[in-house]
Parts: sequence; structure tokens; C-alpha cells
Amino acid sequence: MPEGRIIVVGSSTGGTEALREFLTRMPVNSPPILIAQHMPVSFVPSFAARLDGLCTLRVKLAEQGEDLASGTAYLSPGHAHLEIEKYGAGYRAVLNSGPPVNFHRPSVEVLFRSAAKVLGARAVGVMLTGMGKDGAVAMLEMKQAGAINLAQNEESCVVFGMPRAAIELGAVDEVLPLNRIAERAIIRSRES
Repeated sequence: MPEGRIIVVGSSTGGTEALREFLTRMPVNSPPILIAQHMPVSFVPSFAARLDGLCTLRVKLAEQGEDLASGTAYLSPGHAHLEIEKYGAGYRAVLNSGPPVNFHRPSVEVLFRSAAKVLGARAVGVMLTGMGKDGAVAMLEMKQAGAINLAQNEESCVVFGMPRAAIELGAVDEVLPLNRIAERAIIRSRES
């Protein structure tokens, strides 16, 4: 399996607390983490700053064209989709102001589809609590491209919609309670 995995995360309703739980359990040397969270634009900067203050890794708003670095979580700004681009020996963030997908911008579908195409087996996908089906189809594309996918279990979700949709499509390798997802994502990201 290739080295240099990247973790991609999708969340919606209940996601602010789920992301806090997930990210505060991540070690400072975690792989790069890219996050699409459905949230009004005005709340995103303060949410990123709050998480950054709580976590050992850095949490920031993704910026157009920035190189992805270990120990950093990149939160999609509320006005743009977040995608990944191969750049030299590494990867960088791409912000896309295209129309909403599945009624959302940022859309989990856009982030996960980008991970499927650009990262393939170098991706670890994480589907957290959320209403609807955003990201489910692209998570299946990730799995078909060799990614390892984790989903939050129903008991620990505020709304089980997005994880359920991905599970029902056969896109998920492991269904876990929220308090175990970070540990498993790190373990799976280091498997060879």
C-alpha cells in the first residue's frame, strides 16, 4: 500500500461536536486531514479557531493552493468546495466555488470524489453524523479506488443519515462509535 495517506472527513448535523471529539483525539503527527462540514459561512472561522485551541494538531481554514502538511486539519471554508490536487511530490488544497452539490457547498461528495480520483488507495475516508446522503456515492468511489473507509455508528450519531447512506451502498469498511474513529483512522492510515 502506498505511503503518505491523507484522511478526508465529511459531516453535517451534529458534526461540530463530532469533529471536536474526532480531532482532539488526533496526535500532533497525524496525516493531513481535509474536512467538509456543512455550516454557514459566518461560523466557520470561529469554529476552526476553537478547534485549533483544543487540539494538539493545527486546525485551520483551507486556503487555495496551499501544500497539505502532516499534523494539520484543513476545514473547508463555508463558501467553497474543498478538493485535493497532486502537486510535485505532494498534494495541495483546491477551493472550488462551483454550484452546490447535493444542496451543499462545501459538499462531502466533491471532497470524497476528489480523494477517489487523486489519492486512490492513499485515502482514509471518515463519514460522521449528518442528515441526508451527501458523500455516500463518492465514498463508494473511494472504496473502489482502494481507500479505507470508516463511518460513525448509529448509537453515537446525532443524525445517522450520511453514515447510513454510505453503509447501505457498501462503501464502508468499519462502523465505529465516535470515540474510536480517530484511533482507527490513524492505525489504518499507517498500514502498509
